[in-house]
Amino acid sequence: MGYPSWRNQKPLADRFGLEILIRPGFPPNPPEPKLDFETDAELVAEHLDNGAHLVGHSYGGTICLLAAALRPEAVHSLTVTEPNCFSVAGEHAAVREFVAAAEHLYASGPREPRAFVESFMGIMGLTPQLPDPVPAAVLQSAQAWMVERFPWEAQIPLAELRRTPYPKLVVSGAITHPAQIAVCDVLEGELGAKRAILPDTDHRIMHCPDFNGMLEDFLLGV
Repeated sequence: MGYPSWRNQKPLADRFGLEILIRPGFPPNPPEPKLDFETDAELVAEHLDNGAHLVGHSYGGTICLLAAALRPEAVHSLTVTEPNCFSVAGEHAAVREFVAAAEHLYASGPREPRAFVESFMGIMGLTPQLPDPVPAAVLQSAQAWMVERFPWEAQIPLAELRRTPYPKLVVSGAITHPAQIAVCDVLEGELGAKRAILPDTDHRIMHCPDFNGMLEDFLLGV
């Protein structure tokens, strides 16, 4: 769902046709005043053309779940890695705590992009790894993050997705936030999906050395 988040997946192009979509608002696209998962899902659905293996991470995973429901006939398989559609596990205590902390950050937290991202990463239990000085492209990405519609507002059509025939894979890290684990647990059960948990991995799943091989094995088995 965007470069450089998926830069480590470029070797997969040796085996598959690889298209990395860059969402509106993220460089090199121009900034946008507001971003919405529903609008982005429609854009992704249009890009599916005659069929594709759809893979999305975090906010992009939420977008891919919605896009897959919009055009199920064009999906060969669906892989999501820690999608942030927290509404599917809204009764879980860790999810309620995470959403409350995130909403407080959006309402009262810093407006400077670097400080905002570092605060959000702290909520997720991640150690910020932003360069100093922060490149302009990274700042624009941070600003885009700040104007995204809350992903926990997304209503995922679980029953509709479960009825689709294509294989599904849900991936989480073993040392990620409990709220993310709760979402993945629900999606595994509700979608009848395969589940993978990558050891020694936090939310930055695509950078795990084992991720490409795991994804390739799944796609070749479809």
